[in-house]
Amino acid sequence: MAHAFKTLTYTPSVRAAQARYGSREASKPVDPSEIERDVLSAPVREFIAAQDHFFMASVSENGWPYVQHRGGPTGFLQCLDDRTLGFADFAGNRQYISAGNIVHDDRVMLFLIDYANRRRLKIWGRARIVHQEDDAALLARLEEPTYRARVERGLVITIEAFDFNCPQHITPRFTVEEVNKRFPANSPVSAF
Repeated sequence: MAHAFKTLTYTPSVRAAQARYGSREASKPVDPSEIERDVLSAPVREFIAAQDHFFMASVSENGWPYVQHRGGPTGFLQCLDDRTLGFADFAGNRQYISAGNIVHDDRVMLFLIDYANRRRLKIWGRARIVHQEDDAALLARLEEPTYRARVERGLVITIEAFDFNCPQHITPRFTVEEVNKRFPANSPVSAF
């Protein structure tokens, strides 16, 4: 059964910290039926589809967290259904730390951020690795044919919870594409 954001994250030590720092009343848990956030609505799917990168945390055998950047073409992180995400894991630095961690402990957290619009989405889930011999059709679905990177494996994440976070302290940043769209080459201001 999927868990809601507060059910998953508001552990006894977190609630104690909230009490100590004065946010306990504003952060108090509510009935889980009121806070379920494990189904991807259309606006959440649109946000995910618009991203070209995210950060993924995993947990090592010695208990240390590990955060890895994942990037690709816009939309490479795909909503496979209303509770499942998937992406092609492209060849990288060949350390395989995330892959090894997921085999040991399938818990992951994704952090997606839209700097231009000052929005961020946190997703908790359970990941599984999919190889070509496991499910060739799924890997073909996750592959981005026009993206020039070799797919080593796929990752499929079953969502446990997610939460949009406040925009406070997000510095707006823009890609070259966003700047050029706003200020075309023939305008007085141009990216280059």
